[in-house]
This record gives sequence, structure tokens and C-alpha cells, in this order.
Amino acid sequence: MSAFLAMGGYAMYVWPAYAVFFIVLIADYLNPWLRRRRNLRELRSRMARQAARQQRNPSAP
Repeated sequence: MSAFLAMGGYAMYVWPAYAVFFIVLIADYLNPWLRRRRNLRELRSRMARQAARQQRNPSAP
């Protein structure tokens, strides 16, 4: 098992490469979900501002 973890002397390069790969993979998975949440929050805020504006000035289109 220790020979596997040592990766033939290249463990110092191999394991960080795996770590970077998995970090990027997780970020790539989470990014659309976080972007969707942010977009929905901004849309709700815009709709609330527009509704408040229309209540103050009902004659505006």
C-alpha cells in the first residue's frame, strides 16, 4: 500500500494533481447552482422594486 501511495517517487506531483482536479471538478459542479441562486435573488429584487414603483405611481406603464 505504501508503494502505491508513493507512486514510484512521483507522489509529490501526482497527489496534488489529483487534488487540483477534484477541486476544479467540484467547483465546476457547484458553479451553475450558485449562479442560478444569485440570478433568482437578483430577479426577485428587481421584481420587488418594480412592484413598489408601480404602487407609488399607478399611472406609469
